[in-house]
Amino acid sequence: MRRRTPAAALLAAGVFAAPLLAHDFWIEPSSFRPAVGSELSVSLRVGEHFRGEPVPRADSRIVKFVLASASGETPIGGLPGVDPAGFVRVASPGFLVIAYRSSRSAITLEPEKFEKYLADEGLNGVLETRAARAARAKPGSEVYSRCAKSLIAGDGLGAAGFDRVLGLTLELVAESDPLKLSAGGTFRLRLLYEGRPLPGALVKAIALGDPDNTASARTAPDGRVSFRLSRKGVWLAKVVHMVPAPPETGADWESLWASITFQIP
Repeated sequence: MRRRTPAAALLAAGVFAAPLLAHDFWIEPSSFRPAVGSELSVSLRVGEHFRGEPVPRADSRIVKFVLASASGETPIGGLPGVDPAGFVRVASPGFLVIAYRSSRSAITLEPEKFEKYLADEGLNGVLETRAARAARAKPGSEVYSRCAKSLIAGDGLGAAGFDRVLGLTLELVAESDPLKLSAGGTFRLRLLYEGRPLPGALVKAIALGDPDNTASARTAPDGRVSFRLSRKGVWLAKVVHMVPAPPETGADWESLWASITFQIP
């Protein structure tokens, strides 16, 4: 993967930041089955339908950026303004989890765009609240942040650790071993908000090889959801949760965007 110069990366960030602020965000590792001892590059992406643009590293936005294993968490380092956003040495075989947590950013959307975004992400409660307040014709003022994960396997091995919980504010947790799945198999996830199961959230699953077809399902009362995955390859699962914003933010709403990428070999 070609490393961009800081100047080029910052130029790209300026070009793509405005239209993509409220879109999906995910992690793309250089390999989902890296060799032990190798250097893993970690790219951040923002876009729609699993088609994205690079997000260069911005240390001021990073709350957490780690590679988690059975022995603990290793910070993922990198150069400011560069894509890939981070590099880390793979020290052990088995399942490893990359986790990224961003700080808040603010955005205000025109009423029509905000209403469509709420409908697309299944945020029916917010739509109903805006209707009850006669606010559907008002702009949508929110702060948002990202909670992204990627599940990888050192040396392509793994028997435990794919369900590791890392304490992100909104977190998708794998409950199926992707190394044991085949095309047509069922992949199970659990959604946690502040460490507790979150029911009723709309989770979507997208295959990199077929990004125009999206599977979706809402989480059960225990926060669990499952998908029958139609093909091998790289997948993205993602969800948005929205709550009233804390008063100090000056916004009406706070959204949290969670995602997890994984590969069915």
